[in-house]
Amino acid sequence: MLEVSDNGIGLESTELVAVFNMFSQVTAAQERSEGGLGIGLALTRGLVQLHGGSIEARSDGPGKGATFTARLPIVSTKVHTGEGEVQRAAVVHASGSLRLRLVIADDNRDAAESLAMLMRLEGHEVHLAHDGASALTTVGNVRPDAALLDIGMPGLSGYEVARAVRADSRLHGIYLVAITGWGQAADKARALSEGFDVHMTKPVDVHRLLDLLQNREPPPALLTDQLRSVEQQQADQ
Repeated sequence: MLEVSDNGIGLESTELVAVFNMFSQVTAAQERSEGGLGIGLALTRGLVQLHGGSIEARSDGPGKGATFTARLPIVSTKVHTGEGEVQRAAVVHASGSLRLRLVIADDNRDAAESLAMLMRLEGHEVHLAHDGASALTTVGNVRPDAALLDIGMPGLSGYEVARAVRADSRLHGIYLVAITGWGQAADKARALSEGFDVHMTKPVDVHRLLDLLQNREPPPALLTDQLRSVEQQQADQ
C-alpha cells in the first residue's frame, strides 16, 4: 500500500470518484491559472489497475487536503541467490485484452498523448495525429482496427474525417469513436449520422472506452434512429 497526502484545496465528497476520470478537474482547480488538464490521476488509476490494484481518494472537505491510497497485489516468488532461495514480492501484471491497432487524433497534444499512453499500457499499438488532415492520412496508411477522433480539429473536423473514411472502400470496417466536449443529444445524433459508431463525451470513461474497443459493437438501431430524429427535429425548428 502507498499513500500520498497533501494540504491543498481538498475535495467534496461527490468528487472523490470523479476526480479519477480523464480530463476531470474540481472547480477550485479550474479557477487557477496554473491548473492542469485533468489527466494525471486518470493515468495513475490506469497504471494501478493494469497491475491488478486499486486507488482511492479521501478528503475531509474543501481546504482540508486529500489523501490518495494505492493498493497493489503481491505474490510470493522464489529467487535463487548465492545463499540459496529467498522470498521476493512481485507486482502482479495481467491483461487478457485483445491487442488492437489504434489511431488517436486530437489537436490537444497532451490529451492525445496521455490517452495514447493508457492504450499502450493495455497492450495496444497506437498512432497519433493532431489535426484532421493528418488523422485521415494516418488512418489511410495504418488501416487501424479503430480510430478515436476529436471533433473540433483544425483543417478537417472529426466529422469530415469520419465521412471520408466511410466513403473509402479500402477502410471498410474501421470502428470510429467520436471523443468530444459536445454532449447534447443532437451532437450524438450528428456523430452517428456522420459515420461514427459511438459518441463519447469528455471526460472520457476509460473503462467504458476499453470495453467498447474490445467488443466494437455499433449502437442499437433503435437508439440510432432516436438520435437522428432529435437531430431532424432541431433542424426543423
